[in-house]
Amino acid sequence: MNKKEDRQVVFEEMLRPQLRPLYAFMYTLVHDRDAAEDIVQIASLKAWKHFGSFDQAKSFKTWLFAIGKNSAFDYLKKKKTIPFSAFQDDEDSPLERVADESALPDEVLEREDIREAMTLALEQIPEKYRIILELAYREDFSLKEIAEILGEPYNTVKSQHYRGIRALRTVLEKSP
Repeated sequence: MNKKEDRQVVFEEMLRPQLRPLYAFMYTLVHDRDAAEDIVQIASLKAWKHFGSFDQAKSFKTWLFAIGKNSAFDYLKKKKTIPFSAFQDDEDSPLERVADESALPDEVLEREDIREAMTLALEQIPEKYRIILELAYREDFSLKEIAEILGEPYNTVKSQHYRGIRALRTVLEKSP
């Protein structure tokens, strides 16, 4: 193999495990399966194009998600819609999957109830908080990584995370 082929293999090995989480995040941003797939492809191509300038000391996942977020925002600007209005009530949504298939039926029902309550509560908080909570708790990004993805100062993300938790708690306490 030559140097270019080695670079491609490394890129593909780094990209492959990130495709599903990236798709889930893009779907959260645009609420459209086809658009989310297209944006993942666009982000992947942009990442490949700029892979030579990627700082190996940083997180590839964080870098890729930042590219994805920017690509999604570009898509939404072109579409001229307001994103994040609500989670679609969709059986195939990655947000609706039950993590433990071997759980007892009553446990599954309880988890589904909790998941449904959380989804409804998330719909009622401001989108800037929702994005941060999604990245932190569904995608397992640190607040520092979220700040990089969103292009915001760390302290801003930290305070918005705290406010998001408070807003979510308030909504949950008010729900029956």
